[in-house]
Amino acid sequence: MALAPAPTATLDAALAQAHRLLDEDPALAREQAEEILKFHPRLPLAWLLLGLAQGRLGQGEQALAALRQAVALKPDLPQGWRALADQLGELGDRAGADAAFAQHIRHAVHDPRLLAAGAALHEGRLPEAEAQLKQHLRAFPTDVAAIRMLAELAIRLGRNEDAENLLERCMELAPGFREARHNYALVLQRSQQPERALAELETLLANDPGNPSHRMLKASILCRIGEYEQGIALYEQILQTHSGNSRVWLSQGHALKTAGQQAAAIAAYRRCLALDPAFGEAYWSLANLKTVRFEAADIAAMRAQLQRPELAGEHRIPLEFALAKALEDDGEFEESFQHYLEGNRLRLAAIPYSAREQHARLEFSRRTYTRGFFERRQGWGEPAPDPIFIVGLPRSGSTLLEQILASHPQVEGTMELPEITLLTRQLRRQAGPGGAASYHGVLAGLDADAVRALGREYLERTRIQRKTDAPYFIDKLPNNFQHLGLIRLALPNAKVIDARRHPLACCVSGFKQHFANGQNFTYNLTDIGRYYRDYVRLMAHFDAILPGYVHRVIHEALLEDTEGEVRRLLDHCALPFDPACLRFFETERPVRTASSEQVRRPINRDGVDQWRNFEPWLEPLKKALGPVLEAYPDVPCFERDPNRSAEITSPGE
Repeated sequence: MALAPAPTATLDAALAQAHRLLDEDPALAREQAEEILKFHPRLPLAWLLLGLAQGRLGQGEQALAALRQAVALKPDLPQGWRALADQLGELGDRAGADAAFAQHIRHAVHDPRLLAAGAALHEGRLPEAEAQLKQHLRAFPTDVAAIRMLAELAIRLGRNEDAENLLERCMELAPGFREARHNYALVLQRSQQPERALAELETLLANDPGNPSHRMLKASILCRIGEYEQGIALYEQILQTHSGNSRVWLSQGHALKTAGQQAAAIAAYRRCLALDPAFGEAYWSLANLKTVRFEAADIAAMRAQLQRPELAGEHRIPLEFALAKALEDDGEFEESFQHYLEGNRLRLAAIPYSAREQHARLEFSRRTYTRGFFERRQGWGEPAPDPIFIVGLPRSGSTLLEQILASHPQVEGTMELPEITLLTRQLRRQAGPGGAASYHGVLAGLDADAVRALGREYLERTRIQRKTDAPYFIDKLPNNFQHLGLIRLALPNAKVIDARRHPLACCVSGFKQHFANGQNFTYNLTDIGRYYRDYVRLMAHFDAILPGYVHRVIHEALLEDTEGEVRRLLDHCALPFDPACLRFFETERPVRTASSEQVRRPINRDGVDQWRNFEPWLEPLKKALGPVLEAYPDVPCFERDPNRSAEITSPGE
């Protein structure tokens, strides 16, 4: 098929036609590319088409030569480098493929299709970006730049497993893609795989030891696994060369706060604000210490920032909470409450929550776990007694209980561990597409060996958090009350402590808290009231079917009779009394929660009645709590018998 020299429009049409033939008839596509090159021997796209066609026909060496010619003529041709990388990979030249992918990544930033998807991603038009990237990857499945962008989108949507799979594909195709490897380490960290994340970072730092992003992430992970001295030291090293980076100062402040170095933490947060006066999280971090009183200048500065219409939501939301706390401390309760309301409104708009779905999940749990359920599985699970679970609601006094127990020489305090939640996700994945929507149904179908494996996996995954030889350790994730069925089955000898505080005190304290992540139910007074009520109902169910399994500590009773409550707590945990538990405030250990400074002081009643300052505006909360509020500290009689048989239906979890 001969082609004479042609105008540009005709040439473009010929190239497009040859490209369309690649899948249908690669031999004809090769022929057309060769004819175009007779008249246009320096046309990069024609060489690219020739190389692609030859590759489809199994002519690997010829394809390689053509693709090398394409990128030699146009070194910034991203699709040429990608095709060359694919061909080198097929021929077993992994080092060459990696180098070619590096050139593809370098030049892909100018690809108009990826530029459009990147703009949509940057502007928050996530569905549009996802559609564009998936369409692009259907045509070019090895475009690692597009794969990485799709992984970034998955991270933003909370699809960590999808992001992990995509980034693993990036690493497979282009091991030298440093940005993708950094993203991969980040996803591994968020998926609670710190050891794997650190291994990826060591690979990156071996080639680029001074990279601040890699070092920042490493420091964060070190702190996450309890290696605070190493983490703080690494932050200090980063600040020696990046002292103008406000985010490093913020992260350093978080690490110092957790390690109990409050004065240094405050200085770090203040330095962050000096560098970036709009940094809302730094203001909230100061407020969240619960010991800092803002001055008039601070309040004026926060007001000024909130008046700026261009202020980003990531700064506006924590600023609303910080200003509310400052006004509360000054006794301006009505204005304070309005700022709490606004901060919660903005937060809930960003992370929607359904009280109806939460209620359905807990009801499904109640119907799944009956006395008979556990009787039929007697003797199942991993028998190790190591974990002590402290459950309940956030801001219920659970950190105080943790500090008391961690002061005992046989108990190690760790942190709010995510491993039980990870096991529930793992179980849900086992259901597969179209399977049971709730993990409870999957758990109910497991045999004894599989259940014991779950318990052993939990112990293995939490081992990285244990730094001493104490025989027991604390897992203080409050939300684990939702998973007592799993805990009892997989770890039957673990102890469970239920930390319970007055409903209004607990819920209002949660409503005033800007949580870093999770706890979406706290951003609406009605939602948090319903959540507390559902929690009490589920715990009453476990009290009925497993009498004595859960030991409850009423916060107000602990304040009134500390020694008596501590002795009862230790008895439940089969621990001898130790006076150190009464002097818990002298125990030096990292504390990550909002109560970190409060538990470093002796027992006091400072926060017991703070909720009363906002009582005029709490009617929605009181209504949602209903009989739970009226009966406290007792439990109302719920309308259904927790042991009655019922058909189990999925809540659509």
